[in-house]
Amino acid sequence: MTPSNPTALRILRDPTTAPCLAAVVLSGFGTSALWLASGIWVKDLTGSNTLAALCLLTMWAPTLAGPFLGTIADRVPRKPLLIRTNLTLAALLLTLFAVDSPDRVWILFSVLFLYGTAGVVHDAAESALMAQAVDKSLLGDFNGLRMTANEGMKLIAPLAGAGLYAAYGGPTVALLDALTFVLAAIVYARVRVDAAEAAEAAPKAATTTWRTQLTEGTHHLRHHPTLRPLVLAAGTTMLLTGIASALLYAVIESLGHSPTYAGPLYVLQGVGSVFVGLTSGPLLRRLGERKFAAYGIALTAVATTLKAVPSDAVFLISGVATGIGLPCALIAGLTAVQRETPNELLGRTAATANTLMFAPTAIGLAIGAALVEPVDHRALLPALGLALLLTAAPLLPGRRPGGG
Repeated sequence: MTPSNPTALRILRDPTTAPCLAAVVLSGFGTSALWLASGIWVKDLTGSNTLAALCLLTMWAPTLAGPFLGTIADRVPRKPLLIRTNLTLAALLLTLFAVDSPDRVWILFSVLFLYGTAGVVHDAAESALMAQAVDKSLLGDFNGLRMTANEGMKLIAPLAGAGLYAAYGGPTVALLDALTFVLAAIVYARVRVDAAEAAEAAPKAATTTWRTQLTEGTHHLRHHPTLRPLVLAAGTTMLLTGIASALLYAVIESLGHSPTYAGPLYVLQGVGSVFVGLTSGPLLRRLGERKFAAYGIALTAVATTLKAVPSDAVFLISGVATGIGLPCALIAGLTAVQRETPNELLGRTAATANTLMFAPTAIGLAIGAALVEPVDHRALLPALGLALLLTAAPLLPGRRPGGG
């Protein structure tokens, strides 16, 4: 699919999806700029590599509370929640102007934790709002374009954030991020959603206890015949690729390069992700979620195995292949959750699914870090490739026409 494709143009011109994609670009740019700059900022203030590395973990940690935080998106109207969340984050980021010495680094970590917490609520509310507002036949296209927007920002925003930090310091990056959230709030205010539908979830959620609500999303995922295998496969894929990611610098060293050689690989992986984001809608309609995810995981398996080949060209090709294959399971899982989940459960189900799909990455990185020294990566990478193929295999039977 190209930008001239009628489906893509329909989404880009739609009064609901177009503003949401614009908001993704705005907030995604600010977030990607901040996560890199925050690590540099902490390193400059404290001289500690450990504290600098903790910045990204601090932003990511609230994802583990997805089932709880997603419930918020089912108790209140989602459009106002998105607007308030963006404005709150904008105000919160301004407190980073006080971070000017090592003894105030705690302020930065506190903001990053709250930033990540609000991000979980934001993503759950946005997923639920889009499931209400977007034609179900176009959800795959929208999620693909959303992936494209996110990956596009990851290609340019970290460099912009690092450059801005080098020139003007950390508070300026925080100000830029705050501005993107203000603009995102304005953009969300332009989203057209039927008022009755937008408020539908809140009264239903409010009639049950918090404890019940916390388990409903998990119960829905566990017992749904379509969602359970997709979310399980996506989480397993992220676990295995997390292990493979921890081996990256060992692979680069074996090729005779410095660690900076990872840069071109990340760029090529981002290009691959942009490509699959643009083509995911038609492919989902043609293959269905199960086959789309299975083929993407299988391609990731091949790419993971190829990294064991001592060749620069093969190494870089594997980056493109990973960029194409890895997002497929995530796009398929999110799209299926949006299609197959009742509106009143969608916020907490989407947040729970995100936790189950993304949290295994951290576990995989920890396992990979423990294995990188005692195990030869040339043996471990093909083993991970085989495990990925076994992950894809159960998705191939039982395909339902039309994207089930």
